[in-house]
Amino acid sequence: MPAEIDPVTDNLDDDDYPAYTMGRAADVLGITPAFLRAVGEAELITPLRSEGGHRRYSRRQLRVAARARELVDQGTPIEAACRIVSLEDQLEDALRLNDEMRKLLAERGANI
Repeated sequence: MPAEIDPVTDNLDDDDYPAYTMGRAADVLGITPAFLRAVGEAELITPLRSEGGHRRYSRRQLRVAARARELVDQGTPIEAACRIVSLEDQLEDALRLNDEMRKLLAERGANI
């Protein structure tokens, strides 16, 4: 008999689960709620909304906001910081995809 999946336990390990309220997210990162709103307005992160309309953030979104905050603390304007973080993420995705494709081609080349 297959084990049943416990959605609560799965959410604990899910980096994309929106577990943090705006206030808690700000506390965890040591930033202001206004900063979280600003990175949301810059479309760097898009928090999910609770049934009551409150913003909810995932751990992945908190890491992204923290990276933007590092850049802002170094003197980068928030809009530029958001763009830099977005481009860093795109580059990471492209490099990962490139690596996957190289491995796939190498496997196919070995089988040809």
